[in-house]
Formats: sequence, C-alpha cells, structure tokens
Amino acid sequence: MKEEAGTLDRGDGQQVAWRRVAGRGPTVVWLGGFMSDMAGAKAQALADWARAEGRAFLRFDYLGHGESSGDFRDGMISRWRADAIAAIEALTEGPLVLVGSSMGGWISCLVAAVMPERLHAMVLIAPAVDFTEALMKPGLPPEALAAIERDGEWIRPSLYEPTGYPITRALLEDGARWTILGAPVPIEVPVRILQGREDPDVPWLHALELANTIKGEDVVFTLIKDGDHRLSRPQDIARLIATVEDVL
Repeated sequence: MKEEAGTLDRGDGQQVAWRRVAGRGPTVVWLGGFMSDMAGAKAQALADWARAEGRAFLRFDYLGHGESSGDFRDGMISRWRADAIAAIEALTEGPLVLVGSSMGGWISCLVAAVMPERLHAMVLIAPAVDFTEALMKPGLPPEALAAIERDGEWIRPSLYEPTGYPITRALLEDGARWTILGAPVPIEVPVRILQGREDPDVPWLHALELANTIKGEDVVFTLIKDGDHRLSRPQDIARLIATVEDVL
C-alpha cells in the first residue's frame, strides 16, 4: 500500500499536514506529542507496518508542528484538540484505534470524549494528561513565572530542542480548562498504556493515575523498567506494534 499525503484547510488560513495509508480497519490514528511531528520514529514505524499489513493508518501534525502551518506559540490544547478532531472527521471512516504519545495521550482522551461511538481501542505511550497543570506549571522556576507574567512567555530549555521552546501564558491558562484527572475518565474501550520507569518528563505514577481513573475495566498498564520518555528503541517500537496488533 502507498501512503498518500496532503493538507487539510482549517478555514483560518492554516493547514494541517497529513499522511494516510489506505487499508482495512479499524483505522489506526497517530497523535503525536508536544513539539514532536508525524515524521518521528514511532509514527514512521507504524506507517511502515500499516503499508506492510494493509492496515488503515492516519498521522498528522498539529498547528505549529512539523509540516503544518502556523506558529507554535499560537498553539494551545484547545487548538490541537480541534486539529485532531478535524483530521479524524475529514480523513477517516468507521472505528478507530487512537495511538497517542505524551501530549498525544491527553489529546486522545479528549478526542475519545467527543466520538465515543467510533472508538475501538486506545494505545497510550507515556500519556502526559493534564501536563500543563500537573507537570509543567509546578516545575517552573521563579524566573519563568516572572517572565510569563511580564512577557507572556518563557523559553524553556529542552533535552530535545537545542534552542528550547516557548511556554506561554495562553498555553497554561488554556490547558487548565481541559484537565481530566480527579474524576472518572469516560473511556470504556480497551486501553493499553506503555510507560517507561526512567521517564524524566512523565513520572510513571502520573501515567498510572490515568490508568486507575479510566472508567472501563479493560485497561493494561505496562511499566518498562529501563524505558525513557520517548520509548523509541527497537524493542520499544516492537512492543508498540505488538500492542496495536493486539487491540486490533
């Protein structure tokens, strides 16, 4: 199967870039992380698997990410959630398996809430649900809080981005609107969570809290003892593909 590519006009002058493999369903949908893109190792491995196995697969980039248009600074959870919903509605049919990595795990949960009738299963990798409130904001140093208050943003150093990345007041305020922990998460399809114990960005206990909060009973939490945040080693990718095949 060949993979086709295109852009989805969001109606405000911005375009969401996407790539799609035609095949049998349920459609596997990749939802990437904060400042990541659809060309990453896990997304590419799933695309290769989909072509080889004749499976339907969709990946895309949020506003300000990868091949999509827009400024990353303008992105918020609201917008990235809306991008995901728009891409899924325009480019897929039938049941879905949402595969969300890091922030994409949070976005997956938010998407699931608005289209439960289409949900077949979910696979979440180091799901960073509520990360703006629960993980990012509490860790900001005083100078960051001062810069956000004064300038509306602070450039956070990153292991993955040499120049760092902006944390904006708008991102933090918007993220607070979409928190899901603290109440039952209304997902009742099979959910598989892959989490590295050595993850410096999403503590494994945070991911476990999501597992315990999901309403459905068919939830399996896999703790990878030597795993990091990205879980992009060959053995991690093999485990991811096997997990997707299992829920399909």
